Amino acid sequence: MIANNAIAERLVAQLSKEEVAITANFDGSEIFIYGAIKHDESDKIINPLEVVITVSGPTEKLYVRKKSKHALIWLNTETIEIDSAPSFYAVASTGNLKEIINNTENLKHKISIREVIRSIGNPATIKNPTDFTEGLIRIRNQNNLYQDLDNSISLTDETLFATTINLPSNLVEGEYTIRFLLARDGKVIDQLSTTIPVNKVGLERWIFDLSRQQPLIYGLLSLFIAIFAGWLASAVFRYIRI
Repeated sequence: MIANNAIAERLVAQLSKEEVAITANFDGSEIFIYGAIKHDESDKIINPLEVVITVSGPTEKLYVRKKSKHALIWLNTETIEIDSAPSFYAVASTGNLKEIINNTENLKHKISIREVIRSIGNPATIKNPTDFTEGLIRIRNQNNLYQDLDNSISLTDETLFATTINLPSNLVEGEYTIRFLLARDGKVIDQLSTTIPVNKVGLERWIFDLSRQQPLIYGLLSLFIAIFAGWLASAVFRYIRI
């Protein structure tokens, strides 16, 4: 249970699981997130409350390249460096995010997908660097790695809230940060956060550790498996022909 006791209206939240395990047959998962808003009895609620929840995976530095066609060949002609981008990012809200969080608060708390991606110091020859960021967002949206989930949080009597975040099968290992933000009149009035680990387990964990800690043994084992698989396929083929 996560709670914030600093202000009159405060959030209390809970996750349906404490860890996401990536196994050999992992095809995705989901996290059910729920909680409540504690009100001070003396509060006079005038404008409605809104809840925003973000789930962010480990950040990474990467390069985004633009291809252009020269004659009959497609070549990489422009490249920018993204200094920091989450490997996974989902932002869920009780309404339309642009309507319940103003631009200043969005920039301050880095809530929307575009605000969490940091790209600085790009070459002056790049005319439209934002096109590269938009391209990255578009590709990761298609792979379900970036998710805009407007109107996906249910809020009952401005007290109980709940939502479900779907995690794709191509998750990166690491600590995933979950933030809870309470807003009114476009401003964040309370927030709290927690983390959930995403780790490989079982055979997947053993193979991953072997490749990192004993690369020579991993390489020899891979070679042996490839040779054995080739021999087995050949033997089966000869048996079928007989």
